[in-house]
Amino acid sequence: MIRIAVIDDHELIRHGLEYLLHRSDDLKVVLQGADLGDLRGSDLDHDVLVLDLYLATDRPCVAEIRELSAVTRVLIVSASGRPADVLAAIRAGANGYVTKDAPAEFVVDAVRTVAAGGFYLSAGLADILQNELEAPGGAGPAPPRLSEREEQTLSYIAQGFTHAQIARRLQISKATVDTYVERIRSKLQVGNKAQLTRAALDRIERRDRP
Repeated sequence: MIRIAVIDDHELIRHGLEYLLHRSDDLKVVLQGADLGDLRGSDLDHDVLVLDLYLATDRPCVAEIRELSAVTRVLIVSASGRPADVLAAIRAGANGYVTKDAPAEFVVDAVRTVAAGGFYLSAGLADILQNELEAPGGAGPAPPRLSEREEQTLSYIAQGFTHAQIARRLQISKATVDTYVERIRSKLQVGNKAQLTRAALDRIERRDRP
């Protein structure tokens, strides 16, 4: 059973998410609240925190994501699909991001993926990230050098693709992708998929820095 906490300042959204998630036998909402005070008053007895990015303010809760991601897995479900918000949330440590206009099954898939230790972006957000990764950049401090294939592999990882899916897209074997990933991890000194994703975003930030 995957235990879920839902924090959203709109009661209708909270009840809607609870109804949606409870339709699956392996998912259970154990806490819901309108703000993070409700969460901090609990014992954090959950596997995934489903969190709105904007909680009754015009400020995204990026600092809070950074704090919470150290103790729980965080899935952002937000009305905002702005690239700056998506990138900021992921850089802060979010393990996934889904917009509220995504199909309902995307949220269910995202909760399961995040609970299992994976990273999830809905398709439209993956396109946003792809555009950011491919955008021409400025002259910033030079990041570790990756080969062209390693850069392509890192880009696909950041979009949430599995090694097998990357292999099909690059028309190479999965074993070759595994090798690329090990090289990337060594060069960038990172471990899991979420860290690889954040490393890709850090490269964007360094590249675009004036």
